Amino acid sequence: MNTNSKVLALKYRPQTFSDLIGQKVVAETITNSIKANKIPNAYVFTGIRGVGKTTVARIVAKSLNCLNGVDNICKDELCKNCESISNSNHIDVLEIDAASKTGVDDVRELIEFSRYRPTISKFKIFIIDEVHMLSKQAFNALLKTLEEPPAYLKFIFATTEIKKIPITVLSRCQRFDLTRIKSSELFNFLKKIKDKEKGNISDEALKLIVKISEGSVRDGLSLLDRALLTLDDNRELDFATAQKIFGYFDKSKLIEIFELILAGEEKKVINLYRNIYDQGIEPKNFINEFLELLYIIKNINIFDQESINFSLNDEEFSRIKKISNEINNEILILFWQFTIRTLGELDIVSNQHLSIEMFLIRLMHLNKKESNIQKIEKKNSPDNFEQKKIQNDFKNDTIDQIKNITQEKKKKPIAQINTKAEENILINSFDQLLIVCSKKKEIQLKYELENNVNLVNFEKNRIEVSFNDNLDKNFVKNLSTKLYEWTNERWIITFSKQKGQASVKEKEQNEKSKILINEKQTDTYKLVLKKFPDANLKDIILKEKNEN
Repeated sequence: MNTNSKVLALKYRPQTFSDLIGQKVVAETITNSIKANKIPNAYVFTGIRGVGKTTVARIVAKSLNCLNGVDNICKDELCKNCESISNSNHIDVLEIDAASKTGVDDVRELIEFSRYRPTISKFKIFIIDEVHMLSKQAFNALLKTLEEPPAYLKFIFATTEIKKIPITVLSRCQRFDLTRIKSSELFNFLKKIKDKEKGNISDEALKLIVKISEGSVRDGLSLLDRALLTLDDNRELDFATAQKIFGYFDKSKLIEIFELILAGEEKKVINLYRNIYDQGIEPKNFINEFLELLYIIKNINIFDQESINFSLNDEEFSRIKKISNEINNEILILFWQFTIRTLGELDIVSNQHLSIEMFLIRLMHLNKKESNIQKIEKKNSPDNFEQKKIQNDFKNDTIDQIKNITQEKKKKPIAQINTKAEENILINSFDQLLIVCSKKKEIQLKYELENNVNLVNFEKNRIEVSFNDNLDKNFVKNLSTKLYEWTNERWIITFSKQKGQASVKEKEQNEKSKILINEKQTDTYKLVLKKFPDANLKDIILKEKNEN
């Protein structure tokens, strides 16, 4: 069945549960259920691309229909059923791509076909790939058949987006989450394939393939296939050549750039980046690699070589550990925020290469400013102008507007810049906040608080809210600024996942509805209807609350 003309992803596709890597628990559970004759009506397999969802679905179909039984499922010499299933032409095992058959009519046709018993095997099986692509009506049409199918009928679903499948469908299926393949397992697997194909590839190059694959076997095999095709004259494919083939650069160069940024060596940083860029590295790849480096630096003390997916050798690991012990966590957090913002900027600039150079230069200046702030803080001078300037760089970012407690301890709020409270106002409740907004004629802010905000919690100098899609993007900045002006104290505004209380507008509407219902029950309203049958009480005007 396997021929040299096949791509590796198809040539070495697992044919039995014993061939699978990284999914031992799934394989054992399904095998035991079949042996115990406790087979669910439907399976659903979910996970990232290339971890074996469709492959496992076919193996399950073989296990159910193999002429030799699940204990002796065909591996080398395939029975008639197993061979047909492997070749996707079995009359009783139908594979469907839900992306092309999304409608309710397609599902009805499927259900109609399911009424006929299997022709040559024990079970009739429908394998539906990317099942989340089915329409809502199509899912609804499946529900009854899924819950009480004929004994001979089984469904197997595969999806990368499990959240898009209605819970009513999921509750009728036995769910299996296929995990990413561990780096060591994928490395050993690819090494065996490389040896079988007689490829001359170094272990370091294979580790790079594992890293790029991100736990996907199919991605790993595709990259290995590509690497093998580049080999000639019996030369070994080394790490440096693999980097050029796959568009990745030496991690040690990125570490060197980071060290030079901390040292303020602007010219060396730019020259080193240009060398990396000349190798054909895309700016977005560079930024994503930089983000990964920041993450590793921050958490290096809880990592080992395996947990960082072969991305570092021993020397690089030691260098990063040294940087981590010397750099302040607040600088790393600032760098992270700034890098995330730059990643978004790349989509709107015409020359991404120049944008990366400016990004690196700004990081150096950001590091100098933050270092100066730390020195000044040690001298108990929190009102330093440079500190305010750093904060002002981020005041338009939502990520910096919603500050965490640790940052608040170290930084003054944005509102402190050239602002002094004329008088201190006590605000102890959400209602008081609305009253102050009215008195200060902050109409827009009051509108946002009344219409687009749901209060979750209100306590001294801290407000926790949820919000709807209409909330103004500058709400947090405006509210924190005004609160500081009015109270001369810093406030923390946080967003919550909880729904919170009804908004002021919602409460008003609810109150109106109750009054309308009550008024329509009064004798006066009934008397009006007798004289004017077409009359209708549609709205009322609530008396404004006293804000004095």
